[in-house]
Order: sequence, then C-alpha cells, then structure tokens
Amino acid sequence: MSVAALVLAAGGGRRYGMPKALAPLPDGELFVERAVRTARAVCDPVLVVLGAAMVEVWQRADLHGATVVGNRDWETGMASSLRTGIQGLQALGAGIEAAVVMLVDVPGLTPEALARVTAHAAPDALVVPTYDGVPGHPVLIGRDHWAGVADSATGDEGARAYLREHAVTEVDCTGLADPADHDTPRA
Repeated sequence: MSVAALVLAAGGGRRYGMPKALAPLPDGELFVERAVRTARAVCDPVLVVLGAAMVEVWQRADLHGATVVGNRDWETGMASSLRTGIQGLQALGAGIEAAVVMLVDVPGLTPEALARVTAHAAPDALVVPTYDGVPGHPVLIGRDHWAGVADSATGDEGARAYLREHAVTEVDCTGLADPADHDTPRA
C-alpha cells in the first residue's frame, strides 16, 4: 500500500494576478515544481490537478514523475479540483491507502512536515497538521473517505465541511514548515 500526493494547482490566481502554479519563487522554481518536488520526496504516486493555463504549465513546469490530470471546471472552485484528483487517484488503482492533499500556494511545505502527516496513513485516516495550534496543510484523507469528501466538496471549501463532521487526528507540525498560503505576491 502506498500514500499518494494530490497537488491542487488548477486555480487562476485571481488575487495573485496569475495562475499560482506558474508563480516563481525567489530561486526561480515555480510553485508547482516545488510542490511536486516536495511530494516526490515522501509520496508515490504524485498526481497534479491543473486547470487555468494548463497548457502553459505543462510546457514550462518540470513535473517529472507526476501524473497530471486536467480539471475542465476549475473556475467553479477548489472542490472541482479535489473531485477531479480523487477520480484520478481511483483510476491509478487500489494500492493507494491514503492521499495527502497539497495546495500549490503553500510553497513552504517541507518533506519533514509531509512525512509527519503521512506517518498516520491508513484507509480510514483523516489527518490535519497543526502549526502553533492552527490547522493547516497538507490534509491526509484515507481511501475510505474519498467518496464522502468528493460528495461533500463545494466551491472553494474543499474537504473542510467533511472534516468538521468526522473524527480527525491532529498532528503537530510546528517548526517543520511554513504553513502560509500565498494569496497575493510578496515583495
């Protein structure tokens, strides 16, 4: 059994001014490249959901080792990307016991934080990391919950409503990563 990474990178980045998948970090690496590299350090397989500027992301980004799926409904919000990703994971096969959902706009995520969360992987697991007591990302969703998460996801809520209604294991990742999401460019 394996733990997959599901990188949600389909948004148009309206507040950011461009699709965040294509946003460069100070070292020149694109947000989506950082997410894939971080995911590959811990997870196999890695699945990336693209939407806005999908062709440009495909052409410019090094997504080596990742499976890419397209979300035609990306403009409807994160929930459609989560559903698209879950469908992609199901198509990859039954050997995946859980998936850790990563947002492309959290480039400060580290393999150490990812490993701490994925250490709790099981088909019935729901795991949320906390940073100084505040819930963050990545969220681990066991295979037994995929259908429920997909059914309950709406708009930009993703799995939030589902997680509120179910028992969740919180894992302290304070100091292991920068949990900040980048909604706007930083100087």
